[in-house]
Amino acid sequence: MISAETPHYIVAGSRPWNRMLFDERLARLPGHWRFAGSTEEIASLQQQGPPPRYIFFLHWSTRVPDEWLRAHECVCFHMTDVPYGRGGSPLQNLIQRGHRQTILTALRMVHELDAGPIYTKRPLSLEGSAEEIYLRAGRLSADMIADLVLTQPQPVEQSGEPVIFKRRQPGESAIPEELENLDQWHDFIRMLDADGYPRAFIDHGSFRLEFSRAALCNDRVVADVKVIRRPPDPRPSPSTA
Repeated sequence: MISAETPHYIVAGSRPWNRMLFDERLARLPGHWRFAGSTEEIASLQQQGPPPRYIFFLHWSTRVPDEWLRAHECVCFHMTDVPYGRGGSPLQNLIQRGHRQTILTALRMVHELDAGPIYTKRPLSLEGSAEEIYLRAGRLSADMIADLVLTQPQPVEQSGEPVIFKRRQPGESAIPEELENLDQWHDFIRMLDADGYPRAFIDHGSFRLEFSRAALCNDRVVADVKVIRRPPDPRPSPSTA
């Protein structure tokens, strides 16, 4: 039986690599660690044993209930130097704005998205595919978690004028005609090369060309291309009434 005096922690993650990170790194830290892959699992774990000291959210896109935020110290990791870049799709918004480096911020979660006080920040490279960046951010998050449970710092309120990022929609993965150079082509393909968004694509008739694994070399972009049948348009048909 786990003692109530032993610090308890919950790690929530929505991607397979989050579970791998938990097993390889976080579960070996001092204390009693548990993993949840869904909102239902988090709710269940909160009913088991003493309250968690922290609940850490890795790559989490579902809104956390306010009652959890009030009852526990919930910590998320946002891929911008907040208050710059609050909101959705931070990786894609950063790359489209020409950023090659960013800041990974550990902050306490509050009702307003990405507006909570800050525990710590670390520099993060935006080179490589989206999946490579997510994996890099996950490893960095594990380092930050280890520091947080050791030092338990008091978070500091954000300062400055917020810049809000808009969450991308699936149709925005269509490669835009206004791309002006090969660097922009390369960035557009690589920023969507991970689970969570449709890959960069071009529709041609009844087919769709999806691009991944892009490399920029010798004045050209080389990428894998998958040809599939074009999915139906998700938008409703105009009313005939």
